[in-house]
Amino acid sequence: MQHSLRHQRGLSFVSVVLIGFILVAAFAIGGQSVPIFTEYMAVQKAAQKAADEATSVTELRAAFDRSASIDDIKSINGKDLEVSKNGDRFTVHYEYEREIGLAGPAYLVYRFNGSTK
Repeated sequence: MQHSLRHQRGLSFVSVVLIGFILVAAFAIGGQSVPIFTEYMAVQKAAQKAADEATSVTELRAAFDRSASIDDIKSINGKDLEVSKNGDRFTVHYEYEREIGLAGPAYLVYRFNGSTK
């Protein structure tokens, strides 16, 4: 019985290793990215809460810093916020970046910016 090579199916060893490497890299980067995005959502919530409750810029920055200590926000603090006043409400704009070291000199950089409504 002769088997034809063109009827064989499946992945070669090299393909399996390559796919495994890609999956491991994706899970490693994803695992490091989840806390960064969780922190970004906490920054959004803290900025909105501070803007809604504050009556002065100093009070707004202090409220943000209190929320940052509770929610473990380390990338940005109250003095980094750009605060403006629209009528009787404050608008808070924030901008910061976080990076993940990949290999050697390669980094994945996340740049975040946002503002309250």
